[in-house]
Amino acid sequence: MVMDKQILDLLKASREVIADCSLPNGAIVASNSAKLHSHKEAKNYNFVWPRDASYACVAANMIGLDIHEKFFKWCTKAEGWEKTGLFYQYYHADGRKACFHFQPDQTACVLMAIFNYYKHDKNKCMKFEKLIKKSADGLCRIWDKTHFNLMTQDLWEERLCFPDLNDNFTYSLAICSKGLSCANELIPNKKWSKTSDEMRRVLLNNFNDYFYRSFGKIDDKQLDASLLGLVWPARILNANDEIMKKTISLIEKRLAKNSGIYRYENDVYDGWMYQKTIHRKKGAGYWPLLNFWMSICWMERNNKTKALEYYDKVLGDMKNKKFIPEQIFDNKIQVAVSPLLWSHSMFIIASKKLGYIQ
Repeated sequence: MVMDKQILDLLKASREVIADCSLPNGAIVASNSAKLHSHKEAKNYNFVWPRDASYACVAANMIGLDIHEKFFKWCTKAEGWEKTGLFYQYYHADGRKACFHFQPDQTACVLMAIFNYYKHDKNKCMKFEKLIKKSADGLCRIWDKTHFNLMTQDLWEERLCFPDLNDNFTYSLAICSKGLSCANELIPNKKWSKTSDEMRRVLLNNFNDYFYRSFGKIDDKQLDASLLGLVWPARILNANDEIMKKTISLIEKRLAKNSGIYRYENDVYDGWMYQKTIHRKKGAGYWPLLNFWMSICWMERNNKTKALEYYDKVLGDMKNKKFIPEQIFDNKIQVAVSPLLWSHSMFIIASKKLGYIQ
């Protein structure tokens, strides 16, 4: 396949970004602020989000970049993991917790990343047997038949679900079900398999028309672009299942503006910080990583035309730019954090799905 020079250049830049964000001690940071090309706000992203790092590992595997083993070893040294088997919101590069909110998908994403590397040679995963077992056991231990027994936070770090309300973030639960399924594929364990199936059943039994942000005793029926995760990587349902098709259609209708995907309805987060704690909230832009995620989902439905609509939207807005930012705004005032590891990772994954990477 003959590739456009812009795609080749962005793939080269993406490799550079992932390599830059992969530190010698195994930590994988969301944006390496030590690099001269980094936006000044990247200093607020010089932390390890296990989720972002896990998606980066999946992308790195597609381009033959070996960062995974050092990262998986780093995970076992993260503060608190030895005791709980769980990963929290984000960490300093040396493994100390930087924030104490619990996001269950962080742990599940690590399990999915391990599976991505060792699914074809499961014997090799045994070097990370402790990481797999303790993390999977940790997720099972906090699952209480219909919900987690800990307060959980969504992946955007803005909302909470509570045990007394029996509520779950839809994306997070789907990813946890998949993570436990991946662990069971590597090291068969009836408890992990049973809990994964129970999570999936709870999720599917609470929806009959379309998926929305969270459910429980009180539903949050807002659309959230993270629901794309139910198609990939969670594969909770086939991409052509009617409820999934309806969900994607609604995301396009409510969260897309000129083919740019926003996180959720009425999003105001712009990434700008003042004195490290106050968000400026000048208005959100669309997120390139969500465009690539949508592209992946359309490829799961074998519709390359639709996949390219969202993929090419970012490329069109990236003219003469080397790195992919967190957001792209429709004005010339706001400048997003750049480069963003997760944006480049999703670009690689979407490029692979589209056939640009063999």
